[in-house]
Amino acid sequence: MKRTGIRALVLAAVAAVTTAVFNAPATAAPGPAVHVHGAGAAEYWTPEKMRSAKPLDGLVTAARDLGADVRAAVPRLLPSRTSKVSTGDPWAGGGAVTRTAGRVFFTFNGSPASCSGDAVTSANRSVVITAGHCVKFEGSWHTNWVFVPGYDNGNAPYGEWAATTTLTTPQWQANEDLNYDVGAAVVAPLNGQYLTDVVGSQGIAFNQPRGQAMHSFGYPAEPPYDGSELTYCAGRTFNDTFGSNDLGMRCDMTGGSSGGPWFLSFDEATGTGIQNSVNSFGYTFLPGVMFGPYFGADAEALYNAAAAR
Repeated sequence: MKRTGIRALVLAAVAAVTTAVFNAPATAAPGPAVHVHGAGAAEYWTPEKMRSAKPLDGLVTAARDLGADVRAAVPRLLPSRTSKVSTGDPWAGGGAVTRTAGRVFFTFNGSPASCSGDAVTSANRSVVITAGHCVKFEGSWHTNWVFVPGYDNGNAPYGEWAATTTLTTPQWQANEDLNYDVGAAVVAPLNGQYLTDVVGSQGIAFNQPRGQAMHSFGYPAEPPYDGSELTYCAGRTFNDTFGSNDLGMRCDMTGGSSGGPWFLSFDEATGTGIQNSVNSFGYTFLPGVMFGPYFGADAEALYNAAAAR
């Protein structure tokens, strides 16, 4: 794949940055990358460990900015604000999203870390969609990986669901291309039950039109947030004009929200929608804006591979 540029980024937070490579869309990529997990992850995570887990984003080292010329152009490149928008409020609406969305916990290079995720409809009733960097980062697959739907300040009201397998796109596996920062997990049954039989599930769609209004959810855990409650943003999305193929949304969520779902056609009364992206990254020069990967053919192949396991 041809390298087209290097950008300074923040993975789902403006507080911590890394350097990543954006590549031209692949034409004949291999299948999704797969990592098989051993047992014991659920036993590893106590409420105290979950509360002390650091957002993965906070473990990333800083990199350079893009410069004053780009910063000066930002205001005219962004869509205007609308009156019907949230840029990072606690979700008080209830509904299905309070059960399908949750925190993800894992160890990264020996350190307890966290992200967010969402349970989606699948034939095996066991698929969680998250960000690629929430399953594998800096060449290392995460271990002790669990999904805690409906997480509430250290409590796991629907249990802790340990991954048997985590997967990511071939482009993220090859060089951590943020155009394809999508991950999935297949979780083991808990107490004889499958995940979505217990918490329900959200729909998922691919290759949808851009520029639509969306809701995003996650568990931001860096100030001013503490990871204790489900938070959301809502507004019209727009295309990234700074180097990636991703979607953007005005959103103040910080580290820990990575991997949280973006929904099309979200019904605030029922808490249901169609998942169509995840919280992925933000630019250092552009505070208050979150970006998420476009769910195209490679994201669909990833989902299909997870659903078939």
